[in-house]
Parts: sequence; structure tokens; C-alpha cells
Amino acid sequence: MTEERELKVSFLSKKEYTCPVCGESFHREELLSGSGRLIAGALTDELHRLYEPSLKYGEVYPLAYQIVVCPECWFAAMDADFENLPAADKDRAMEDGEKRRAETELIFPGIDFHENRGLAEGAASHYLALRCYDFYDKDVSPTIKQGISALRTAWLLDDLDRKFPGQHYDWLAVLFRKKAQYSYNEAINREQSGKETLSGIKIMGPDTDKNYSYEGVLYLCAYLSYKYGAHANPEQRKTSLEDARRTIAKIFGMGRSSKDKPGPLLEHSREIYDAINKELSESDQ
Repeated sequence: MTEERELKVSFLSKKEYTCPVCGESFHREELLSGSGRLIAGALTDELHRLYEPSLKYGEVYPLAYQIVVCPECWFAAMDADFENLPAADKDRAMEDGEKRRAETELIFPGIDFHENRGLAEGAASHYLALRCYDFYDKDVSPTIKQGISALRTAWLLDDLDRKFPGQHYDWLAVLFRKKAQYSYNEAINREQSGKETLSGIKIMGPDTDKNYSYEGVLYLCAYLSYKYGAHANPEQRKTSLEDARRTIAKIFGMGRSSKDKPGPLLEHSREIYDAINKELSESDQ
């Protein structure tokens, strides 16, 4: 029993959650920290922290535990928002229940939120959050949260593809990155036009290890546009890249000095800025 307790990577929270849609009460699964469970690895161009497998605990995926999901109706959201669904939108979320469950099971067959989460449940939880933020008011900044959820879904799909190659998870990951690209840029556009604030999210991630805040959002707008934006039409591609370059240039113009900005973000920003400039220069030749 002692060894079994030591090898756990998650636990059920003491807090009891009540689903605002179907009324189900449950305790969410949370990640245990410490004791060498998480061994930080590289930071990707998407500001995603990779983790090395632990000899004792094996592979641990922190993102799998971030979203609260009702085990009955599969309504899902970030912890701060889950029980704060506007009453006026409860019926819409309830009516969507069967559809969101069926469509989620098409992508992730056999998942079960009554059991401890695996990679598939983790990826599905972020996909469900992406869907369910359609039911929230602009005050909680749903668009940027959909962008983060889409990106995190893609990251966990990458992990699924590595573990289970040939199941088209890589193709799905690209689709979710394109959704993230749209949502990140839409969130910035809405914020600049006054349609939707970004103040409804306190930690902008995009991952759980560090908050890159608004500058991280700007960076990802540019990076995702560069990687997954318009490609087929040369003129559209040029316009997209010029917009991305202007967006990322804002990172260098914000703050009193470079000391105010995380080093890795500046390094990645310079690299993507140079890559965009290079492609634009080649297109003008």
C-alpha cells in the first residue's frame, strides 16, 4: 500500500464541484507535485514545456488535469469558470450535451471521465473546453481561452501520436493549431476593437509552467500565423506575414527594458521575426 501511494501522480480534490448544466456533484482529479514527478525538458517554439519521463513515475502530462469536466454531461471549462456559467446559457449547454459527447467520442473513442485521466481524456478535456466556451459571456475572455484550449489539445495530440502512431493524431494536431491560430488572432482583434476584453483571464500561459502574459499572446499570434496561416495565395500570405511581423514587433516595443521580458520569449521572438523577414524578402525578389 505504501508503494502504491508513492507512485500516484494524481488525487481527487477535497472540493466538491457541482455541474452548472446537469447538477452532477463530483470531485475533480488533480496532479500531485514534487517527489520527482515532473522533470522539465525543452521549451518549444510554441512556448510548450516538455517533460522527461521519470524513472519512478514514467511519463506525466500536467496538461491532462487542467480542465474541469463534468463526468456525466461532459460540460467543461477552466477551474475559475466552471461553476460560473451564465444562467441564461445553461439551456444551450444542456441541449448541446449529446452532440458534444458524440463528437468528442468520434475523436477520442472509449474515454471515461469517471476514471483517472489518461492522455486521451486529457486531450478530450481541452477539446470540450474549446466547445463549451461558446456558452460564456465576453467578460470571461472566452476567445483567448478557446485559443489556449485548442493549442493544448494539439500538444496532447502530439503526445498521443508519439505513443500511438498511424492513428491520424498528427493530422488532428495540425487542425487544432489552425483553430488556435484563428482564436488567438480573433482575441487580439476583439480586444483592440473593444468587443471582448482579455482581463477575464489572469494566467495566459500558454502552458502551465510559466505565464508569458500578453506578450506571449502577441508572440503566438505571429508564430501561429507564420506556421499555419495563409499559404496557398501569395498575396494573402504576404499580407498575413506583414501583419505577423507588426504583431511581433510590439513585443520589442513594450516594457521599459529587456529585463522586463522573459529571456526565452525574446529569443523565440527574434527567431520568428527573422524568419518572417527572410520569407518576405524572398517573396519580393
